Formats: sequence, structure tokens, C-alpha cells
Amino acid sequence: MSLTILPKPAFQDFVSRMQADYRVAGPTPKNGAYVFEEIHDPAELRMDYPTTLLPPKKFLLPTREVLFKYTRQNGGVLQDPPETPPTVILGVHTCDLHAIQLLDTVFSSGQYDIHYMNRRKKTLIVSIECLNPCDEHSFCKSMGTLTADEGYDLHLTDLGDRYAVDVGTQAGEQLLAKYANARTAEKEDIQQLNAVISAKWPKFPYRLDFDVSELPSILELSMKSPLWQELGDRCLACAACTNVCPTCFCFDVRDEVELNLVDGQRVRQWDSCQLDEFATVAGGHNFRASRALRQRHRFMRKGKYILDAHKHLGCVGCGRCARACLVDITPVSVFNELYRQQEAGS
Repeated sequence: MSLTILPKPAFQDFVSRMQADYRVAGPTPKNGAYVFEEIHDPAELRMDYPTTLLPPKKFLLPTREVLFKYTRQNGGVLQDPPETPPTVILGVHTCDLHAIQLLDTVFSSGQYDIHYMNRRKKTLIVSIECLNPCDEHSFCKSMGTLTADEGYDLHLTDLGDRYAVDVGTQAGEQLLAKYANARTAEKEDIQQLNAVISAKWPKFPYRLDFDVSELPSILELSMKSPLWQELGDRCLACAACTNVCPTCFCFDVRDEVELNLVDGQRVRQWDSCQLDEFATVAGGHNFRASRALRQRHRFMRKGKYILDAHKHLGCVGCGRCARACLVDITPVSVFNELYRQQEAGS
């Protein structure tokens, strides 16, 4: 919509003012790493963080949430959970921005998910341009998620002593007008912004040995690859990869009944296709009983199945699963090996 300049000394004031009306979350340091947490003191915020352990997804799709409570008394009564407070998530990297756009598509189409969507409608996203690679595991440039032109309410680019702020939505414009002491961008600001953006691209390597548009066909032709068994032999089935993934959206729903057998609640919590019981059905049959099949399913979803269903790739190149895996199973190595196998066989 428009470009605005927010001096860094005014940024903390911006955060403080929003806290009067919003739950404000953002990246903060914790035990040598970074996590998205609710901000109580703007000084806690680290907008220059490399990456976080868990994605900001957890504010939109909590690891565990009560869908409703119930009682059998008085003819049966349902009680909705407390309303989600209006929220601003600060410092979202563009890879996570693409992931949130996928989640929005998934939960707003087909079976419309009122719990996710009600939370999403009350959430504003203030993203930030990545100017340096997170580490050797990130491959956002290969996945086309190194930049974004939509999905945010405000988008920041660090210009040293100030932020260039791109306004993405009317809600973002109102947020800026009400809480920030910003000014209109001048010619020099725009020139510096263009220079900063141009300078960042050579810093990010292409880590895939092929164009990402080829990934779905590579996976489709790799169903019988021996690589899946190799991965299955190494995999610990710990589900760390799916727990840290910004695009995994599988969940389990269960009823928890109190000891009085009168009151209870229905709970939704994250689930993982890498766990043995995930594909077990009534009668005890497991459609993906081996770790090899579960590994294949995971990578097929990331590079093909989700794309087929929702028009978005299921991997945004954030590298979190590679950092979390104890046996060094990484998307880059898997995708490149499948590509090499096909090149060798062609």
C-alpha cells in the first residue's frame, strides 16, 4: 500500500503502546536459543534473531487447546472456551509468513475451522525481511520463500537506525497510525531500501541442485526409491521434525472426562505422521507401520501432496526439522539424493 519509516527508538514505544490493547508476541532469547513468546517488556524483543525453535504457528494453532467444555447436568450444557485476545505477532520471517498463508488456506477451505479462523481474524502479522541466512540448514531461497509481497499487515526492513515499513493491509495501516510515531519515506530512504534488498540476495545460496518446480515430479517418480528404507533405518520416530514444522497441521481430538463422569472437555492437540499409532485404524491395522513408509509420507506431503490439495508447497525451507533431527535427516539432502538417483537412472 505505502512505505513508511519508523526510527528504531520509536519502535519500542510502538510495541509498548500496542500492549495496552493487544497481546503482543515476538522472538525472545531463551536458554541460548530464540522462541516466540508473549512480550511483557519491549526490551525482551530481538528482531535480529536467526530463527526460533518453534514457529509462530503456535499462536494460531496451539499445541493443545480446549474446543469446548460440557456437563451432563441440566439436560446437557456446552461451554465455549474463553475468547482469544487480539494479538500482534512481531518479527515473523518470510518463510513463516508463507507457512501461515498455507495454514490459512487449509483451515478456511473444505471443513471451515472456526477455532483456527476466529484466532486468525484477531491476529495481526508484523513480518521482517531476512537480510542474512539463518544458518546452513535454511534453504528458503531454493523454496521461493526468501521474500513475500502479501500475507502481512506490516512488513519491516532493517535500514540500520530505522525500519522501512511496508503497509500490507488496512488493519496494518490503522495499527501504524494509532500506535507508531512514523514518517513518510523519502527518496533517500527508498534508495537505501533498494540497495539493502539487492545486497541480500547473493548472501543466500541455492541449496537444492534443481529448480523447486521439479520437486513434485521428482517425488512422484521416487515412490520405490531405496532411500526411504535407509531413512527409516535411521529415523527414531521421535516426531521432532513435525513438532517444529511451521506447516504441519495434523491434530488429534479426544474427550477428557472428569472422575464424576458428569463433566468433561473436548481437546485438540498436535499429532504427528511420524508416530507409529498415527495411521492405525480400528481393528489394529496400520497403513504406515514402518518408519520407512512414514518418512516417505512426510516428504511426499511436503513436496507434492499438500501442493496438489492446496496449491502451496508444504515446505518453506526454514530448516527447523534439519536442526531438530538427531540422526541428520534433512530435506535438502533427501531431495537432492532423489534428484541424483533419477539423473543417474535417466
